[in-house]
Amino acid sequence: MSAPIHAIFGRPLDTPTPRGFEEIVLGMGCYWGVERLYWQQEGVFLTEVGFAGGTTENPTYRQVCAGGTGHAEVVRVVYDPSRISTEQILKIFWENHDPTQGNRQGNDIGDQYRSVIFTTSDHQLAVAESSRIDYDNRLAVGGFGRITTQIAPLDRFWRAPEDDHQQYLHKVPDGYCGLRGTGVLASSASAVHEAASGESDGNPEPSPSSAGGSSVATGAL
Repeated sequence: MSAPIHAIFGRPLDTPTPRGFEEIVLGMGCYWGVERLYWQQEGVFLTEVGFAGGTTENPTYRQVCAGGTGHAEVVRVVYDPSRISTEQILKIFWENHDPTQGNRQGNDIGDQYRSVIFTTSDHQLAVAESSRIDYDNRLAVGGFGRITTQIAPLDRFWRAPEDDHQQYLHKVPDGYCGLRGTGVLASSASAVHEAASGESDGNPEPSPSSAGGSSVATGAL
């Protein structure tokens, strides 16, 4: 069976990752709003929703929602790092959900809604860990608890077999979107890069932070 065509980018979801591009898999709660957030970013080549982090092979949405699969709802993001860096991808990630909530995001409760970063390279893993440490400190200043985000190398991504879930908020613009940030700003992408690569003292620049409210980050430096 041929893969669905991306509703925005017009290419099949199984398009091979171009040479020099990267992919990362992110979970921030309900995957519909997360996918829209990333397809809107300059430098993103492809997005698709699915599941990762569990044990059930080729799960359906109903199976994952029923519990017991161990999977999180995730979005696979393929991007051109010369146009949008891993640090920018993760700045958007941290600022647009609450990574302190464990197995929930807002009113969406269950381990499928947990915060996750599944990496596909050592560089991504280093950047994810460095940015987590920095954002954890920023959240503490803002009065939030510790980050519960799972960070690990990707085992396998399973595309959601329900084609209507792909690019759902393009097809149903007024559909459900549960994204809501803490209002705490993450470090600039350049500062996180320096910290991850050992080019700084490990203390990215201060940033004004405030608790509460939503955030839609642009990924700008």
